Amino acid sequence: MKKIFLCLLLVFVVAYCVNHNENLSLQETVCAKCNSEIERLETETVTSEYCFSQNSEIDLAKTAKSAYITDASGKVEVYSKNSSERLTIASMTKIMLLNLVFDAVDKGELSLDEEITVSERANSMGGSQVFLQANKNYKASDLIKSVIVASANDASVALAERLYGSEEACVEKMNSLAKEWNLSDTLFSNCTGLPKPTQYSSAKDVAVMLSKLISHDEYFKFSNIWLDELTHPDGQKTVLTNTNKLVKFYSGCDGGKTGFTSESLYCLACTAKRDGTRIIAVVIGEPSSKERFSDVTSMLDYTFANFKNQQIVDSSVILSENVKISGGKENNVSVRAKENFSAFTKKGEKADYTYEIKQFDNLRAPIKEGQTVGEVVVYNGGIEVQKIDLVSTKTVAKRNLFDTIKDIFDGWRI
Repeated sequence: MKKIFLCLLLVFVVAYCVNHNENLSLQETVCAKCNSEIERLETETVTSEYCFSQNSEIDLAKTAKSAYITDASGKVEVYSKNSSERLTIASMTKIMLLNLVFDAVDKGELSLDEEITVSERANSMGGSQVFLQANKNYKASDLIKSVIVASANDASVALAERLYGSEEACVEKMNSLAKEWNLSDTLFSNCTGLPKPTQYSSAKDVAVMLSKLISHDEYFKFSNIWLDELTHPDGQKTVLTNTNKLVKFYSGCDGGKTGFTSESLYCLACTAKRDGTRIIAVVIGEPSSKERFSDVTSMLDYTFANFKNQQIVDSSVILSENVKISGGKENNVSVRAKENFSAFTKKGEKADYTYEIKQFDNLRAPIKEGQTVGEVVVYNGGIEVQKIDLVSTKTVAKRNLFDTIKDIFDGWRI
């Protein structure tokens, strides 16, 4: 469009100059400026250390308003379509709620077996629900399952009230966490995604939220359930069918969240894993449920075909280099990385990843097994990209007087 406009402008100026016998140098100046601007538009690219999609011409989400593909960390951009546009995301809002829920579980602040009393307000929620009975008790695990599998609004509010006393207080925490994670295109007004003014997010921000959620192992105990049921205190049962159909129909899909309102249209955030490679794909504003699943399937197929995870650091392997210590019964201790590190790379392209071990200065015994004694620093092409704690693989006790005496006697032996 810019090229057409500039060309029309050039024609207009030339015609004006000819008709009015203007100086030829004006024509030459305008032509030079037009050609310069066209050349800039043709050659301009966006660069990013973690971006594979800057020159991509393939349209993987043809009918979506917005779309995004990333790796499990949420830091590598594979594909982007209006990914920072602020849009309503319907029930994908619950991804942030679930992050708070599993954070509480991990910290021991919420037990999956805990009985939670459902309030009148939670019971009255409209939209998708599992028909929780007011003033009755349900296990936290059943409420979590209802949110993840059936996108239940009533269960969402019940969990929010349990964690923070009210939905409003929970929303404040959701927004606080969004700010902490630098989700600049996200604002929540409730924990369900039901229509309400002044709430929005973006495909890229949703992908980050899902990447945080899948870091909780407990999440996967619920997310790949296809069909289940909820038994109410009075014995009635509600059938739970996963709203994310790819859990059943796409190989490797084990999590995600759907969403729909008349404003947001059909949305889906999905994750799948094959051969050690995990991918996250998000679409917002699809015209139909069929098209959201079709587009996400295409997005996942494309990424699995063209990208892979390459493990650089394996936390289960004892490293070849030991760490020196002083004042111990042993002079050094074997070490390993505390966490794995994998690089998301394009198939067929050589990855230039290396790492080095940096031990802390003046390490003295006693050293406990699992104690942090240094860092594993990972580089890509000589540029530092990650630091991982270096931990000891065993305990080294402090030397005592008897150890010193023994060394003296050992030194006298002929």
